[in-house]
Amino acid sequence: MPDQLSIPSLRLRFRCLALMALISAFALPLAAQASQPQTKSLLGRTLHAPPLDDRTRERLQSNLEKARLRLEQSPDDPDSHVWMGRRTAYLGLYREAVEIYTKALERFPESPHLLRHRGHRYISLRRFDEAIRDFERAARLTQGRPDEVEPDGAPNAQNIPLSTLQTNIWYHLGLARYLKGDFVAASEAYQRCLDLSPNDDMRVASRYWLYMSLRRQGKEKRAENVLKPVGEGLSIIENHAYYDLLLLFKGLKDFETLSGGSQDDLGSATVGYGLGNWRLMNGQIDQARGIFQGLMRLKGWGAFGYIAAEAELARMGPSR
Repeated sequence: MPDQLSIPSLRLRFRCLALMALISAFALPLAAQASQPQTKSLLGRTLHAPPLDDRTRERLQSNLEKARLRLEQSPDDPDSHVWMGRRTAYLGLYREAVEIYTKALERFPESPHLLRHRGHRYISLRRFDEAIRDFERAARLTQGRPDEVEPDGAPNAQNIPLSTLQTNIWYHLGLARYLKGDFVAASEAYQRCLDLSPNDDMRVASRYWLYMSLRRQGKEKRAENVLKPVGEGLSIIENHAYYDLLLLFKGLKDFETLSGGSQDDLGSATVGYGLGNWRLMNGQIDQARGIFQGLMRLKGWGAFGYIAAEAELARMGPSR
């Protein structure tokens, strides 16, 4: 009679079977997955994975296949699960990415990396409370630990990763709080993110959201202090939109210069929301609403500026 499997061995077998089932699910045609609704917007619209041009889709699918092979070869490495989720999310399959992270967290419940990335995709899905819980837990797990550079999934022009695990945790925690309208808690998170920021790119991103969080609380003096170190000549590699908007807030750029926008959805959403919020902070409610409504025509509904504009319109309610 063969030896009975131990409880730990059974658990490992079930985990491997669950992992294989999850990997098999992603062998389905991506077009079929993309046709399924991802979530609903804060305005009640059903959202599907944004359309991709053929070249971009082929590149992202190739990267996803590499991540799948890595996961099959190294299922005991939490980072393999992180990249499987990241590559899935880059295709606009945010719901499926959350499922990957959730399954992985059953095996690696103390992984701040998995929590940080699941929280990010909870934001994409407009599930802000769940995002906040993940980021707050990730912050506790990394407290007192050395920070680490986080590799980019879409490298910048200089191929230099600019963010870290802890700055990403606090940045996205601030964003989730901001999107819920909790500007006090958002400013606390962004101040922490600013304190940890290792370069000008992360500092302008942190200052941008910190400034707006303080302005929305009516703390104009503190908001002005946030802008004091910002001037011409900062070394910016990728966060040019945030930098330009800070210069606008400081009076060093004019509205018309920035309102031409970008042809890229992410850039358009970032600049568009900043311009709309500048109108809103200065009491120009109708003009702000018009800008936010214009952003709803963009295809990239996962962009933070898009979600923020959506949240503003939801708070404003129907126009009179």
